[in-house]
Parts: sequence; C-alpha cells; structure tokens
Amino acid sequence: MALTERNDITKIVDMKKDYTRSIPPEWRPMSRVFTALGDEHRQRILMLFDKGERLNVGQIAAVSTLTRSTVSHHLKILREADVLRSEKLGKEVWYWINRGWLEETLGNVLAYVRTYC
Repeated sequence: MALTERNDITKIVDMKKDYTRSIPPEWRPMSRVFTALGDEHRQRILMLFDKGERLNVGQIAAVSTLTRSTVSHHLKILREADVLRSEKLGKEVWYWINRGWLEETLGNVLAYVRTYC
C-alpha cells in the first residue's frame, strides 16, 4: 500500500473552530516554562542540578562555557519562569529546581495530551 492511497492513514475530522477560547488558568504558566527551557544553555544549566541540590552562579559558571554574567542572565530567566527558586545567603544567591511546581505545570500538559490527543 502506498502512502498516497491514504487508506486509513489520514482521518478526516471536524476541527474545533473556536481558536479564541481562553487558555485555562492552569496552562498560563506553561508558556513561561517552555520559553525558559527553549534555550539549550538553560537546559544545560537545569541538568547540572542533582536532586535537592543548590548551586550558585560561580559553581555553574565554573563548569560552563558561559561567562558569569551570562549565567546570571540565564538564571534570572529560569527564576522568573519559576523553573528555579533562589535564596540570598550572605553575598551568594543559591538556586534550586522548583520541582513541585514544574511537576504540576508539566503534568497539566500531559493530562491534556492523555485526555484530548
């Protein structure tokens, strides 16, 4: 069977027409997370953290190809997207993965896929 025959390969369905319907409240943070994680450097930074670990800018910059100021910029984006949490202790700011929030936010995507796709 050739793909051009389209035998049971493409199913014609009635597409939803209401593109303007509002985004569910539980989905609103998702775009910030996807935007923050859309950069490979920020993905690499996230992968540096072990479970429960806290890291500072200097530690991340030491193993990165980026300058300290560039690492700080990426950490700011990750923190503003709530992917990372932070706490200033003395002169250092310590970062850690906001695991519970990420699980909830990404879980909303999975729940939608499982339900509607």
